[in-house]
Amino acid sequence: MRATEIKSCYIGPEISPEQFIPEHFFLFIGTGIIHGYDGNKSYMLNAGEYCLVRKNRLARYNKEKVNDAFEKVVIIFDEIFLKKFQEKHKPLVTKFNSTEAFTKINQTELIPNFIRSLMPYYNRAGKIDKAFADVKREELLIILLRNQPKLAGIFFDYGIPEKINLEEFMNRNYKFNVSIQRFAYLTGRSLSAFKRDFSRTFNNTPNHWLVQKRLQEAHFLIGEKNKKPSEIYLDLGFEDLSHFSFAFKKLFGLTPTDLAQQNKFFSR
Repeated sequence: MRATEIKSCYIGPEISPEQFIPEHFFLFIGTGIIHGYDGNKSYMLNAGEYCLVRKNRLARYNKEKVNDAFEKVVIIFDEIFLKKFQEKHKPLVTKFNSTEAFTKINQTELIPNFIRSLMPYYNRAGKIDKAFADVKREELLIILLRNQPKLAGIFFDYGIPEKINLEEFMNRNYKFNVSIQRFAYLTGRSLSAFKRDFSRTFNNTPNHWLVQKRLQEAHFLIGEKNKKPSEIYLDLGFEDLSHFSFAFKKLFGLTPTDLAQQNKFFSR
């Protein structure tokens, strides 16, 4: 059975579409391409490729259709499931040194064989019954740990983010569209401590600083790099083009489109 026959599906708890990863998940691309970015590095997965996306990370990923088709399998390993698995199988856990959000999985024929084995369990809605889903999640985790034992250091680390340098983190991750509460959590702070430290560091509030920082980057990309407003607003953390244009004009006195046209005129 070919990878292109795989239906797009999620196995495990629902995950919010925001750019924060609350639970580990396995990602397999059946058809198409996924482009990912974690604040440090860009990634690309083609059809037949797979990886582990790690919890407590900021990540953005965009799909690209091939022949007007995109299909994926996402299997979520939430903490409740992992603790039950650990109690049952007692895997050896050692420290995993890499901090990348998209973690490479060693190639093995067991993975595509596993993906094909999901096919009989789909119902007409393209979903798998929960009873079967939990069995298949366990099967996949056994395959991953047999293939790459060091992954246990990711799966069975239940720690929360430690306090880190706030200025460095925010300057690297301001483009991600997540809540202030998420930024606080990822820098190892309560919300009140985050706001207090942020004010001391940037002499500004988090919300105001984020908008200004994103708009300044937008101005640079449009004015100096000739980027189109429609190409950049999502990657800068704005949810829609109209809100981006309104905020841009409020700060700079002209719309992103005005700046792009002005730049085009003077570059002739």
